[in-house]
Amino acid sequence: MKYVDEFRDGELAKNIVSNIAREVDPKSVYRLMEFCGGHTHAISRYGLVDLLPANVRMIHGPGCPVCVLPVGRIDQAIRLAREQGVILCTYADTLRVPASNNLSLMRARAQGSDVRMVYSTQDVLKIAREHPDREVVFLAIGFETTTPPTAVAVKQAAFEDLKNFSILCDHVLTPAAMHAILKVSGGVALDGFVGPAHVSTIIGSKPYEPFAEDYGKPVVIAGFEPLDVMQAILMLIRQINAGRAVVENEFIRAVTREGNLKAQELVAEVFELRDTFEWRGLGSVPDSALKLRSKFAPFDAELKFNVEYVAVPDNKACECATILRGQKRPQECKIFGTVCTPENPVGSCMVSSEGACAAHYGYGRFREVA
Repeated sequence: MKYVDEFRDGELAKNIVSNIAREVDPKSVYRLMEFCGGHTHAISRYGLVDLLPANVRMIHGPGCPVCVLPVGRIDQAIRLAREQGVILCTYADTLRVPASNNLSLMRARAQGSDVRMVYSTQDVLKIAREHPDREVVFLAIGFETTTPPTAVAVKQAAFEDLKNFSILCDHVLTPAAMHAILKVSGGVALDGFVGPAHVSTIIGSKPYEPFAEDYGKPVVIAGFEPLDVMQAILMLIRQINAGRAVVENEFIRAVTREGNLKAQELVAEVFELRDTFEWRGLGSVPDSALKLRSKFAPFDAELKFNVEYVAVPDNKACECATILRGQKRPQECKIFGTVCTPENPVGSCMVSSEGACAAHYGYGRFREVA
């Protein structure tokens, strides 16, 4: 297939659905986690759950980069903008994530802080060049997909000796989060993973092999189109039925076993592992995030401005943490769709388009009746 509409073909979808219906064991329950928020969005948008047998259950994972940022990380960025007077730049969804004291970066901007939305790291460098008398900080978030552009920006700033540019680094790692999901006390029972697409174009399929080998959980990497996801679900069902646990790649048009080696080398040159990092819903996870290497320390905003991270508990009414762990569905949150909506998000899962709550609210909130 060559074109996007071919991956949305209704007749092909019916064929995959028929195969799934024929091959599921009615005596078994298949609990499959789509780790990535992009897959959660696709599942809700195209109504894929409605096409699956009742014993095939899709469980949402923590693969939304905006959603997994804890409150304390947003507070840290707000303190930088308000107390240090920096120009703080970040991606759009991050601006609306609720923080402490009924604040967000967007509300801090409304109160006078210089907070700006950018589309790329090159936008941030441009702002730093245009304002040599101001400190410009990029709140860098995301999984392995968005880390290489940040590394490019840091190297470019070093080459240009752009002393007023720095980053507040909140880049996190997918495999570490998957390990945490499987190890979390009282965690959700899983039979397999639908592996992320964009992340895997960078890191390849190799890093998922321990989940098959050590945990006995099959992983199928899938693209974001509806036929991609359905085919991946069928491939997982076949592995589970056969008692197999290997890593398979449905997204062969973009993902290889080794991944993008050039991007990996670039990230390794600029970043190193943090000892630990707090995730919303998962707590402190060792070796799960990145920080700048010592040779790039002048571009580390945490060091430059001596702004410490302070852990802050989530809103007690919000179930984002349990949703990110796969222990609850958005509909099981008492404030979902009432107090908490995309226009007035209480939790981060309702902010990003990749968040499970936002996807359910936009595409499926009325489908299930208690």
